Amino acid sequence: METNQKQKLTIGVTVSAPVEKVWKMFNEPEHVKKWNNASPDWHTPHAENDVRKGGSFNYRMEARDGSFGFDFGGTYSEVDHEKSLAYTLGDGREVSATFTANGDSTRIDETFEAEGQNPVEMQQAGWQSILDNFKKYAESN
Repeated sequence: METNQKQKLTIGVTVSAPVEKVWKMFNEPEHVKKWNNASPDWHTPHAENDVRKGGSFNYRMEARDGSFGFDFGGTYSEVDHEKSLAYTLGDGREVSATFTANGDSTRIDETFEAEGQNPVEMQQAGWQSILDNFKKYAESN
């Protein structure tokens, strides 16, 4: 019997903004389209998000030169407004995020199951880069 234990990776960032603003910018599609990329040569031209237990999201991520693109989506298994959310990606991997308010700053920690096609270091760096991009966006808007 084969066990398919997925490695869990954790990333995090502290955003200099109150949790109400961070939650809104993290989840509202018009904001997601502005920060959801790991590098400037990528973008998210389309985003849908129904943030509730049983709701789903779909973000279209594409290279700006049109050479490659993919849909990133899943279904929420837990949503605790301005505190945490958890979802299952289309490929079955599980992701959770916590939002810890601390006055005028908010700590976001995300834990996700690694996929088996790319090195875990590459996945962790990519997810961290997107979260860092979110921090820059949230702090400057």
